[in-house]
Amino acid sequence: MARVSVTDGTLVVEVEGIDKIWALKSRLEIPLANVRGATIDPGMVHESKGIKLLGTHMPGLITAGTFRSHGDRVFWDVKNPAGAIVIELADENYTRLILEVADPRATVRLIEEAKRPV
Repeated sequence: MARVSVTDGTLVVEVEGIDKIWALKSRLEIPLANVRGATIDPGMVHESKGIKLLGTHMPGLITAGTFRSHGDRVFWDVKNPAGAIVIELADENYTRLILEVADPRATVRLIEEAKRPV
């Protein structure tokens, strides 16, 4: 599972617990200007993951790490599809982050509100 927060114009993703080992990554920081949006998408976990570059993929158990799909780099950290969100990025190493979070609605709302112009 991942914890998502916004601090000083930066989206911060902290991979929690043993998922850090499975994903081979513990933290991502992305400028909000490079975040295109976020959606709740539990069905995404049933789509092709692509080619695993670094991480773990045990179907039905966990997908965590960096994958290449259709020429794009995608970061995954999902065990329970019900908590899955997709964060679309531009001008970053990853084009998408597919994350399991504790409260998908609240996390998507947090990102949408942080992106709104003041």
